[in-house]
Amino acid sequence: MKLLDNKNKIYLLDEESFDFPSLDMMKDDLVAVGGDFHPQRLLNAYENGIFPWYIDEYNYIHWFSPKKRMILKPDKMKVSKSLRKSIQNKGFIIKSNEKFEEVIKSCANIKRKHEDSTWISEEFIQAYTTLHKLEIAFSIECYFDDELVGGLYGLLINDVFCGESMFAKVTDASKVAFYHLCQQAEKNDIKLIDCQVYNDHLASLGASEISREEYFEILGIKS
Repeated sequence: MKLLDNKNKIYLLDEESFDFPSLDMMKDDLVAVGGDFHPQRLLNAYENGIFPWYIDEYNYIHWFSPKKRMILKPDKMKVSKSLRKSIQNKGFIIKSNEKFEEVIKSCANIKRKHEDSTWISEEFIQAYTTLHKLEIAFSIECYFDDELVGGLYGLLINDVFCGESMFAKVTDASKVAFYHLCQQAEKNDIKLIDCQVYNDHLASLGASEISREEYFEILGIKS
């Protein structure tokens, strides 16, 4: 691992080893570039509080560990009256891990406000589908009339679920999937859902920001 930018503490990852910068080596949100999507590298990244976000025009993967981490404790999800009605009365059926690849592709293809393109490239789809086959990545799926209309996917790292992305083709479908994720997390002693970075949608569901240091402490990572 080579220090690429001394001012911002950005590292160029080794091709042959799967090491990542430790907490005391980090400065800004972007902590490293390069490397590949080898399953062990990805697993090492998440275990060390780091995740890949996108691939740049030079084909370098960008690895992030945000200074402010968006998280949610499963029992702290906010359920509005309208969402409660959708959960109880809208006819959604929830399943897990039946159409993982379709979920991630739907996350990639869904149009989002303020985004012109997706960071979920074909390389991401292949890499996380491999992690799913290795029983590291999982999906929660929301169906209506036997059609997949919403869902989310992420990685289970010890007792933390690292959420990656979600999508909805009909109103509240992704929120209903997220609700069931929280329910399953509570039942299985998963103490935290990592939402990565702030957005209004997650904040409305009860997620909040903590410092990078606090997040690393939750993961049991020592600097």
